[in-house]
Amino acid sequence: MKLYGITGWKNAGKTGLMERLVAEFTARGHAVSTLKHAHHSFDVDHPGRDSHRHREAGAQQVLLSSGTRWALMSELRGAPEPPMEELLAKLAPVDLVLVEGWKRDSHPKVEAWRPEPGNPLIAPGDPTIRAVAAGGPVEVTDRPVFDLNDTAAIADFIAGEVGL
Repeated sequence: MKLYGITGWKNAGKTGLMERLVAEFTARGHAVSTLKHAHHSFDVDHPGRDSHRHREAGAQQVLLSSGTRWALMSELRGAPEPPMEELLAKLAPVDLVLVEGWKRDSHPKVEAWRPEPGNPLIAPGDPTIRAVAAGGPVEVTDRPVFDLNDTAAIADFIAGEVGL
């Protein structure tokens, strides 16, 4: 599987770019999966539901299935968060996996950046960032710079990088 990341600071436009890239690559006929890193606690289950009750009772894993989708929830129960490679191994094969977050991992990335939050560019100090998708003028970078909303150009760049 080909792997490419979208990274950046909070409120930089990562999720919107991810959403547009998934739509763009699937429109081009590619099978795409995503991997999203959350820095906060999250839950895909709801209190009172049978699957939530199974987890609360102590189940390590709960697989929930219907005619529409299935989901496997794994409780870490104090164990360390699995590394990205271990999580990727759980995905079915696709043409491209787009990764949101994991800014310190070694996979190639496009940095989403907007001037409004006032955060500096990550790219100058990080060789894994191959390009910047900017929502405003970028003063200094030695990487290609794309308009944050030019999804087709960013997708072309990523496709060229991974050989799609």
